[in-house]
Amino acid sequence: MALTRADAQELYVATEPASNPPKNSIRLRVSNEGVPETDLKSRTSLGLMYGLNKNLMINVNTYMADFYQRKQRIGGYSFYTKYRFLNIDNAQKHFRGAAFAHYSIVKFPIIHDEINLAGENNGLQGGLVFTQLLHKLALSGSMSYTKSLDKFTPGHEMLHDDAHNSIAYTFSTGYLVFPKEYTDYKQVNTNLYLEFLGDSHTGSGRNFMDVSPAVQFIFYSKVRLDLSKRVQLWGNMQRRFKNLYMVRLEYNLFNVF
Repeated sequence: MALTRADAQELYVATEPASNPPKNSIRLRVSNEGVPETDLKSRTSLGLMYGLNKNLMINVNTYMADFYQRKQRIGGYSFYTKYRFLNIDNAQKHFRGAAFAHYSIVKFPIIHDEINLAGENNGLQGGLVFTQLLHKLALSGSMSYTKSLDKFTPGHEMLHDDAHNSIAYTFSTGYLVFPKEYTDYKQVNTNLYLEFLGDSHTGSGRNFMDVSPAVQFIFYSKVRLDLSKRVQLWGNMQRRFKNLYMVRLEYNLFNVF
């Protein structure tokens, strides 16, 4: 199963679809995100995703950042798994549903309200995601519950008294722009994405909503390049960053075992 087939536009940048990687495939990722206005401070993540079978996948990540020191150092890890329980296939379209779980542990100081398990917070998350493919258009939505396991930085306890639990919700769209017709695996896939990511604390009611447009290129069915910008539309939650760029490079290995 190559990335240039009909489900290429489901390879969302800011979220995960209900679909899984092919069986016995490995995806190696390196990502960098940050805010240029903050002296180029950024976070880098190294990830490995493996398809155990058509319904089950696992993903492990290591996070490095230089927010609190001059050079980037390892300060967090996460484990993510997804099980696809629903699959309705038709010609050039399908509908899929999956359940996912996420666990993260970090060493960085916690001084904000947002619960972000991608290198920012210690916590547990569980949720559901559903994805609909309609020829060149892919739609996906998810909802999840997140429990913070943080021990907060001294002096900030009051800020976080009601910030231990949150409900997250996402909606993503992806559209295959090129190629118009598949003739060769060397063709470059070009996908456009628009994703919305929201979060609300169950205690205080503080919330935010982000929008993340992105462009994606897939070369030789194996190499993937993502370029995205994430901007807050509204919100009253204290966050480390409200506007982020993200660059990701991914390499896919098929039929590894």
